[in-house]
Amino acid sequence: MSMTPRERVLAAINHEEPDRVPIVIGVSNATGLKMKPYQGIKALAGIEAPDNYIYEWPELGTAEIDEATMLRLHSDVRGVRDLEPATVLTRNREREPHAPFIDSWGSGQKEIEPGVWYPGVHPIAEATAIEEIEAYPGWPDMSDPTRVAHVKETARRLAEQNEYAIIATPWLLFPFERAHAMQGLDVFLLNMAMYPDFAKALLSKITEVCKSLMGPFLSELGDNVDIIKIGDDLGTQDSLLISPKMYREILKPLHADFIQFIKQRTKAKVFFHTDGDVFPLIPDFIEIGIDILNPIQTTAGKMADLPALKKHYGENIVLCGAIDTHRILPYGTPEEVRQEVRRVMEILGPGGGYMVASVHTIMNDVPPENVLAMVDAVEEFGHYPLK
Repeated sequence: MSMTPRERVLAAINHEEPDRVPIVIGVSNATGLKMKPYQGIKALAGIEAPDNYIYEWPELGTAEIDEATMLRLHSDVRGVRDLEPATVLTRNREREPHAPFIDSWGSGQKEIEPGVWYPGVHPIAEATAIEEIEAYPGWPDMSDPTRVAHVKETARRLAEQNEYAIIATPWLLFPFERAHAMQGLDVFLLNMAMYPDFAKALLSKITEVCKSLMGPFLSELGDNVDIIKIGDDLGTQDSLLISPKMYREILKPLHADFIQFIKQRTKAKVFFHTDGDVFPLIPDFIEIGIDILNPIQTTAGKMADLPALKKHYGENIVLCGAIDTHRILPYGTPEEVRQEVRRVMEILGPGGGYMVASVHTIMNDVPPENVLAMVDAVEEFGHYPLK
């Protein structure tokens, strides 16, 4: 029996088998397309739509996907996002060409080659003392109404349509990643080891600031949301950025508190994005209330063992992602993409609890033909019962 996209997603995230495996694409930076593949897909599909950017942030490079393209991608989800304050967006639009993009936290991106931007502005890189945290003058004003002025109407409209699952994706609200942005990754990791009290204080401050926006964001959403996306990148290609012990002592309590804060205010499922080989932490994620784990980076260590993931954790956490952006999507043929999608669905899909998505953003090196091969393979092979 055919389901609506929303019914399909709700069944999957409740560990039930829908009519087909859901597709999550186009609702956040982590599940989106960079501009080049987006333009290519529009050209192949004969779609005319403007080249807009998600979060009104061109330097991020991720496309704001128009509705016709979302339909061509068979996406089962639609997104609701916050924005940087209007003053920040205006300031960055009016800055000198090639000057750094500075966000509302005071961190930002530098142009490392024409049109390519990389995090390189770290406003408290030298700080190691707790008093320097409160003394920092650049803490963002989360009460600025322009951050969420559009949220209620966008969510209401999508809920009235009742066609697609609604994923809310507030941006820049991840404590560990914000600390990286404010100090630099190498500096903050060193400070976690050498100045743990400072690191804990900085992470706690960031978490409280994040909650001061998440609360109003959730209030504006009301009941018109199915999934809330948060996250923190914790892994590398073959291990964790920090030890499991350090995670459990420093970050896990903050993640648990943030998730509890969210769940006290909404019935929506919590979607947690974390790259790399995070296999050792999956029991911790389940314990603190994460409902959906993304992106299942299949080229990273034990995350490649999809049968083990499904066997050990498939009943307790929904898996979203697992379509490789390291080799298959950028360098495979469309047929190789089709067969990889089929393989992944046959392992992770039985019993529900799986949603197809690429491993993080689909980058500019991915041919548009391969993106279409990915989503079309779900339509071809992803209907239940899976063969």
